[in-house]
Amino acid sequence: MKPRLQTSLSQQLVLTPQLRQALHLLQLSALELEAEINAAIESNPLLDWEEAEPLRVAASSDKPTSQAAGNDEPDADAHRWEGAHEDSWQEHSWQEHSWQEPHEGGRPGHEDDNAAERVVQTDDLRDHLTWQLRLTQLSSRDIAIGLALIDAIDDDGYLREPLSAIAEALQPDLVCSEDEIVAVLRQIQRFDPSGVGARDLGECLSLQLDVLPDDTPGKALARRLIAGPIDRLPRIGIAGVAAELKCDAEAAAIALQLLRTLDPRPGAQVGALPTDTYVTPDCVISRHQGIWRVSLADERRPRLTIHHGYEQMIRHAGASDAGYLRGRLQEARWLLKNLHQRGETLLKVVQCLVRQQSGFLEFGAQALRPLTLREVAAEIGLHESTVSRAVARKYVRTPRGTLPLRAFFASGIDTGGGGEASSTAIQDMIKRLIGAENPGKPLSDARLADMLKASGVPVARRTVAKYREALNIPSSHDRVRVD
Repeated sequence: MKPRLQTSLSQQLVLTPQLRQALHLLQLSALELEAEINAAIESNPLLDWEEAEPLRVAASSDKPTSQAAGNDEPDADAHRWEGAHEDSWQEHSWQEHSWQEPHEGGRPGHEDDNAAERVVQTDDLRDHLTWQLRLTQLSSRDIAIGLALIDAIDDDGYLREPLSAIAEALQPDLVCSEDEIVAVLRQIQRFDPSGVGARDLGECLSLQLDVLPDDTPGKALARRLIAGPIDRLPRIGIAGVAAELKCDAEAAAIALQLLRTLDPRPGAQVGALPTDTYVTPDCVISRHQGIWRVSLADERRPRLTIHHGYEQMIRHAGASDAGYLRGRLQEARWLLKNLHQRGETLLKVVQCLVRQQSGFLEFGAQALRPLTLREVAAEIGLHESTVSRAVARKYVRTPRGTLPLRAFFASGIDTGGGGEASSTAIQDMIKRLIGAENPGKPLSDARLADMLKASGVPVARRTVAKYREALNIPSSHDRVRVD
């Protein structure tokens, strides 16, 4: 063999870090996002705050409503969508979309802002997974198996218990095979955060690779690395991996770089907030001249921008002197663009929720229709896990108070007329019936089931009992009151 020169084409992994940052920012609550931005400003000299006038980008559901909720305010532009895609993103600045005051005074829909309404309820990984499980189209049997699996998932997102132990824990109420448990586990492993429900590190990383596009550089080789020499990587290095996988060192390095962008502890992404933390709404839903409008909250927040002094230095410095600053400039631009994308995604999701649940905003829980993550994802053209991230630990200010975005979702029960009633609406009906009962002769679960059936909502007595217990309402025997 003689030495020779040759050229080759190769792909470089350049988008994955940006995509990872975008997903990370999307799942943050408003308070966590503020902390993230402050940390970015402290670590990156190219970023700075800049006071600016708020930019108006409002959106409507284009559905007129009655006067049942909130106060209408005159607005000449109430009957059109306004630039959700206006020039809020420029090359060197980013600002959250927000309302510009049509009149002097308080913000629309904020007149009854009460700090007591904004106390955060703790929400851990199991709550997050259980909520997603309730929105699936699984049978009651599979739901029971899913709840047992979720209970066995640890805070890092791993299922440490053997499947035989899960099956044993379900007995004697439910006898099932390990194959049935695996089938439900596969459903849970599709939930957010990606990688949850894995039984080991390899499976965790593989689940995260599943959600990446097929043309992601290094994806196929990364799967082979997970199945083979990943445990020996510290000992054999890139050269050993390349030799074992029969590929060149550059391809092995790209696959390894892709794996390093994945999260080995996905469950840690979803943690409980302190109980004394207050909610900062991410969005505002208000109504003007019968039109529901959506905007991102906190219009008085200063905008994030790139420090122009350092930018001038980069232009005039030599290539060797400005290398560090150019790297920081690219990071700053990524952050600004991903913050803008986060706002756009939130607007899309909340606008869809308003279109689907305008009755809920107008009349309350009794008008909440069944709605799942999959339906929202299909309507706005996003992946189901992306919608889940956008909804997790996000709150919206409405004429009915500050609500979690999760409140707009509910599983459904078939009604006698061919439609569906949400579980939340049925619970509200049960609460109303019990509230109007004779204290000396309270309604039994069977009687409540009959009354619901007469209203067109056929539910079993045991379902009524389950919803009553979820509302922390005692049984009819314990509700008897003799004056």
